[in-house]
Amino acid sequence: MFAKVSLKPQTQQTEPMKKPLKKATRVNYSLGDLILAVSACSKNNRETVAAVADLLESGQVRLSTHGRKVRARVY
Repeated sequence: MFAKVSLKPQTQQTEPMKKPLKKATRVNYSLGDLILAVSACSKNNRETVAAVADLLESGQVRLSTHGRKVRARVY
């Protein structure tokens, strides 16, 4: 699976992240690459899961496999 990453800047944050977020230059990342990138900027696993779920739910990240878009359900 590849995830296309298009990040929008956030206006408000409650707590600062560990590292500043770098803008992605590649078009296709694997889902593992996305998780690693988010976990590098988050404080713990819960924050990583919440951030990835928020990216999928908000539509800022889209999943596709072999050129076909895949729906991600966030519960």
